[in-house]
Amino acid sequence: MNRSDLFKLIQKKKSFLCVGLDSDLNKIPKHLLSFEDPVFEFNKQIIDATLPFAVAYKPNLAFYESRGIKGMKSLEKTMNYLENMGDEVFTIADAKRGDIGNTSTQYAIAVFDKQASGFSFDAITVAPYMGEDSVKPFLAFPGKWAIVLALTSNKGSDDFQLFTDVNEARLFEHVLERTAKWGSTDNMMFVVGATKAEMLGGIRKIVPDHFLLVPGVGAQGGDLNAVSEFGLNDHCGLLVNASRSILFASAETDFAEKAALEAQSMQMEMEAILLLKGLIEKQKIV
Repeated sequence: MNRSDLFKLIQKKKSFLCVGLDSDLNKIPKHLLSFEDPVFEFNKQIIDATLPFAVAYKPNLAFYESRGIKGMKSLEKTMNYLENMGDEVFTIADAKRGDIGNTSTQYAIAVFDKQASGFSFDAITVAPYMGEDSVKPFLAFPGKWAIVLALTSNKGSDDFQLFTDVNEARLFEHVLERTAKWGSTDNMMFVVGATKAEMLGGIRKIVPDHFLLVPGVGAQGGDLNAVSEFGLNDHCGLLVNASRSILFASAETDFAEKAALEAQSMQMEMEAILLLKGLIEKQKIV
């Protein structure tokens, strides 16, 4: 899926919502624990409930890897389920990989090469700290994306990302400028936390045409309107992620219905924003 395809999906669903599948076995509704694979059942019901409102799903690999083989089987079944939906969804491996070239190549195979690993994600989050040769292997797969960590929403991000050089340029700005040259707008995105929305205007001056993956809306307190005001471009250019606020909207048997309501609420806000910006047409009443 290239940038044009992703924008068409956004226009079709009138949404730029990404649902993070941070599916913690300790937090899912207790009645699901009687299923053979509680995590997959949880994911399946969340996906079914939110599919009309979301364009992307982002499993956080840590929540699956931490459970060993059982967790990876849950992830495999989840991905197979999403792949059956074809071009209706964009899938992101939230893994934050980054290592020397030959190791990054293996990481890329693990998430992109269906024949080798059983997985065929559309994208993976990557850490750029080790430089070009640690990111380039992820860009070698046609139709796949590397999503580079640029400016994250966690408190510790200030330790390095806001470091300023003698010319008053911040480290995350160097990351954006340098890494944008390694790929293209069809295979590279950037992570920018929603709680850093006030910096999106400056970020758009550096990468005006790239997609941005924006976590932190919802439970982390990010403002969707502020993110959209500063982050939208002429092909939307945003995937806004929500995880806990959707996944754990309820801990009871109605969890899927409550997740759907939360996702629909965000989709309706996004539709209004896309209409206001002229990125979708108002539906005609026949």
